[in-house]
Amino acid sequence: MVDIAVVDYGMGNLRSVEQALRKVAPDLNISVTADPAIVAQAARVVFPGQGAMPDCMRELDARGLREAVITAAGNKPFLGICIGLQMLFEHSAEGDVAGLRILPGDVVRFASDLHDAQGSKLKVPHMGWNHVHHAEHVLWNDIAQDARFYFVHSYYVRPRDKALTQATSDYPQPFVCAVARDNLFAVQFHPEKSANAGLTLLKNFVNWNPV
Repeated sequence: MVDIAVVDYGMGNLRSVEQALRKVAPDLNISVTADPAIVAQAARVVFPGQGAMPDCMRELDARGLREAVITAAGNKPFLGICIGLQMLFEHSAEGDVAGLRILPGDVVRFASDLHDAQGSKLKVPHMGWNHVHHAEHVLWNDIAQDARFYFVHSYYVRPRDKALTQATSDYPQPFVCAVARDNLFAVQFHPEKSANAGLTLLKNFVNWNPV
């Protein structure tokens, strides 16, 4: 049996995600897979992604993975990463495309005229290390408040249900960078590129047994 399925729809930073998971869970059977049947029978699912939202949705459908991902997000420990967070929502302004509609809300782009407190212009995409202010959840265990994680993104999620929000970061205003509901947890940053804090989050996910 596969312990962790990493969903491969041709758009994720799969090798880095796989290596990080193997580091925190060396004894588990981890499969990077485009097979919906393996995703369906795996004990846990990681849904990574990077690139443009329209391309990601198209490739997910082309590989027949849509229903397997939707089902997994509803019935087993599930971790979305970067675009794997954004795809869970109803609609994205990037390409004006529908998402998987698992969570209520949309995905919007950072404004083009952002400035920091000193008046310096901020670049989009938002790229680099940023502090994350998190709520209470088992996946944050042993992670310091305002720990830094690595981001690369031009868009961010805007949940309609505020109860979904698990963490925010600032660029320069607060934006939602993590959400959770029941067995589902998803983050905008890249835990696989976020040093010890990211590895701790992945380890917490591997050990997470939501009721």
